[in-house]
Amino acid sequence: MRAITRALSDPRRFAILKHIAAAAPVACIDLRQAFPVSAATLSHHLKELESAGLIATERRGKFLDVGFRRDTWKAYLAELRSL
Repeated sequence: MRAITRALSDPRRFAILKHIAAAAPVACIDLRQAFPVSAATLSHHLKELESAGLIATERRGKFLDVGFRRDTWKAYLAELRSL
């Protein structure tokens, strides 16, 4: 739970997650167009979200698709509700 809370504490990262959740799976190139940040910054945010278990990535050749892990999100919300 702490990893998810920490990952979501960054407003830009939360916005990226919302974008992915609304249109999953999302190509990484589409995220680059939606969020004007450097490739390194976007990669960092995606790694944080993936480490927290909120997204899953899948390589398609040289492309990367990003999907929202709704099961993790639902478990996180259930844990918050139990507080």
